[in-house]
Amino acid sequence: MKRFLIALFALALVPQNASANSVGVASSADPRVTEAGMEMLKQGGTAADAAMAMMLALTVVEPQSSGIGGGGFLMYQDAGKGILSTINGRETAPAAATPDRFVGPDGKPMPFLQAFQGGRSVGVPGNIALMAEAHKKWGKLPWATLFKPAIRLAQKGYVVNATLESRLKMVERLWPNFDEARSIYWVDGKPAVAGTTIRNPKLAATLKLIAKKGPDAFYKGAIAKQIVDAVTTSKVGAGDMTLTDLEKYRVKEQAAVCAPYRVYVVCGMGPPSSGATTVLQILGSLQRFDMAALGKDNPKSWFLLGQAMQLAYADREKYLGDSDFVEVPVKGLLDPEYLKQRSALIDPDKARADYPAGTPPGALPRTAALSSEVAGTTHFAAVDAKGNVANMTSTIESVFGSQLVAGGFFLNNELTDFTFAPEKDGAPVANRVTGGKRPLSSMSPTVVFDRDGRAVLTLGSAGGKRIIMHVAKTLVGVLDFGLPLDQAIALPNIYFGSGELQVEADSALVPMVETLSAYGQKVRAADLGSKVNGAQWGAGGWTGASDPRSEGTSATLDDKGRVTVTAPKKAPAAPTASVH
Repeated sequence: MKRFLIALFALALVPQNASANSVGVASSADPRVTEAGMEMLKQGGTAADAAMAMMLALTVVEPQSSGIGGGGFLMYQDAGKGILSTINGRETAPAAATPDRFVGPDGKPMPFLQAFQGGRSVGVPGNIALMAEAHKKWGKLPWATLFKPAIRLAQKGYVVNATLESRLKMVERLWPNFDEARSIYWVDGKPAVAGTTIRNPKLAATLKLIAKKGPDAFYKGAIAKQIVDAVTTSKVGAGDMTLTDLEKYRVKEQAAVCAPYRVYVVCGMGPPSSGATTVLQILGSLQRFDMAALGKDNPKSWFLLGQAMQLAYADREKYLGDSDFVEVPVKGLLDPEYLKQRSALIDPDKARADYPAGTPPGALPRTAALSSEVAGTTHFAAVDAKGNVANMTSTIESVFGSQLVAGGFFLNNELTDFTFAPEKDGAPVANRVTGGKRPLSSMSPTVVFDRDGRAVLTLGSAGGKRIIMHVAKTLVGVLDFGLPLDQAIALPNIYFGSGELQVEADSALVPMVETLSAYGQKVRAADLGSKVNGAQWGAGGWTGASDPRSEGTSATLDDKGRVTVTAPKKAPAAPTASVH
């Protein structure tokens, strides 16, 4: 792995400049958020400035998915220095958390519905600390400027879209226990419907205070007290977070995890993200197959992708966790010889009866255990005039997180991303709850470099544990099938579950179900919505792309100050219920 990183950073010293006509790109899952990022770029802000303004705006208009009450992973490519950096802003468990946090009185793991509501599931939020670190390292505009679009949206109001309406209906039966949430999003005793204007003065006040006083205003003082009070006095599942937990929170700068694929180098986040290792294992297992020759319309391409996926996820469940607490064999999982062994398990003409985890070099004995991760989250990307790239996935986990509101924003339920059962077969699992630990995540922000060391692709997705597959599929679409990013995003989604291969309903894969089933594995159509956003370098400079399954957009700023907004080419008939 070290030789890959050395080669990458040596190549990355090649200057990266946007084309003469393209001086900025922003892409997100909401047009108002894309506009917030573009507002920063028009003022001469960096990609980091734009991305952080988008993170704040998402807190307002996409409250079901992410925000300052949650955490995220940021990748930043500094074009001038040729350095790829990552910031781990994942939430941490309160110091008092113990491995049996989600074990019921009967000694069995709690049902998810019981576990995620209320203070028990809330981790210490990381997004404001991540923002502060990113602004310190790469920001150009004043700190307070980044808050202006979000404050404006919260104060003056924004219109509920179809996606938010559908998510409010999903949680309607839960909210009799959550007065603060109802006070903001219910109108005349019912969830707000599309077209309703929502104003959130409490959130506006929170954002104004942080804008004025900096990140300490979030982790100390009045806002911190509101968070702790919401967590510890919750009507359901009261938690044990303290003011000390908030004050001691720190983000972590980590080395990117990178590996070659074809003529490219693909990079992602290290643990506790399982994104990079699992995406890179999928790609590594596909190396020996000529995916380009097979093409996107060949059922075998999708069969092979499904086989590689299931083998990579098996390793994910066994070995991934927070590397500050457990040994994660990242180098071994991506060892070229090990990947050849894993690829050899794929019979190109027949599905496997099972998909076992392997034993990568350097791995300690470990038992596999499934984690709970709901299909939520959001992703956004920005590129500035100097070619700097900011790529971030942000989340509060489930639909509206824990359902708890503090200071006008929702608090996450990230602790349910830990494995509920702390032991399996008498041995501790890697992703068990521990005080101060960060839960395993599937968030997969990804940056791809070409043979000249130029960043040429940046992307990520929402979707819980499916995020990895949305990203891997899109990478294959661009790097193997030769599609532009928007068309690769629009390719059908694929996943697995309960011993079957799942293909996206109402997609080009549905007519292939019978052919795919002939390989020997049950195949069925399923709702596999996604929210992929990103940007791609090409002959005309950087262009953005968003997912046709979402309401997202991308925008490009040219050197004459003109902004071009692009919506997905194929609009969904209705927002999918599986990704929020």
